[in-house]
Amino acid sequence: MTTLAPALSKRGAIQSIRWDRHKIAVLALAAVTLVALLAPVLAPYNPLVPVDQPFMVPFGAAHLLGTDSVGRDVLSRVLYGVRSSWLSAIAVISFGVLLGGTIGMIAGVSGSKIDSILMRITDGFLAFPGPVLAIAVVASLGASLLHTLIAVAIVWWPFYARIVRAEARAIMSRPHIEAAKTFGVGYFRLALRHVLPGVVPAVIVTASLDVGNLVIALSGLSFLGLGAPAPSPELGAMAARNLQYLLQQWWVCVMPALAIAVMAIISNFAGDALRDFGSRGQ
Repeated sequence: MTTLAPALSKRGAIQSIRWDRHKIAVLALAAVTLVALLAPVLAPYNPLVPVDQPFMVPFGAAHLLGTDSVGRDVLSRVLYGVRSSWLSAIAVISFGVLLGGTIGMIAGVSGSKIDSILMRITDGFLAFPGPVLAIAVVASLGASLLHTLIAVAIVWWPFYARIVRAEARAIMSRPHIEAAKTFGVGYFRLALRHVLPGVVPAVIVTASLDVGNLVIALSGLSFLGLGAPAPSPELGAMAARNLQYLLQQWWVCVMPALAIAVMAIISNFAGDALRDFGSRGQ
């Protein structure tokens, strides 16, 4: 007993630190969402209008992150860029959950031929290289934020269809579901009352992880010039347009890239935290 006590105490301390870290990650996720929503209030200047002369002013009290090559406040542009990237990622995830989740739920609950048909359609979308298809869609429709969102949404929803279908099939094979079907409970009621609550945790964890992935994907398209046209404050485009100043006025290029990295890291840590919270509650 005396030998086990220190080991158990140490294990408990490690778990406590782990859960505290998870809580911080979830709070950080909420903080980024709040910053994205309140960017118009938090930004000290209009992100589209030059505010200072000379250009490329470094960090200071008037401009905490300096100004860019045409005299616009970098902090204001980064805040609006975070808003654009974060809310765009949430919009794509919402579309993917609604469309892919509905298709996956129908396939998972119904089974047989309907399942086979819907999954073959889903596999058809998954067969295309996602980045190539997204670039092709944006190039054909024209560069704009809306077209970028459409392109990414087209290649993103099949993942949610697959996840929801797998979870639904696993739940449908449980004994209480088989018993409910024996008593004549319809598929619609089964889906809403029994399958949907079991699917939601997996979707939430996947969505939280996907926010970071989508921020990177959307920023990558913007970096390639396939996002909203200038002077829109998109983080990828801001990094690309100011890459030439990296060795001198580095903040103009680095700050947008740093914002992308921070959002991706927070999203991944928060996704891990939510997954652990879910497994702890089971």
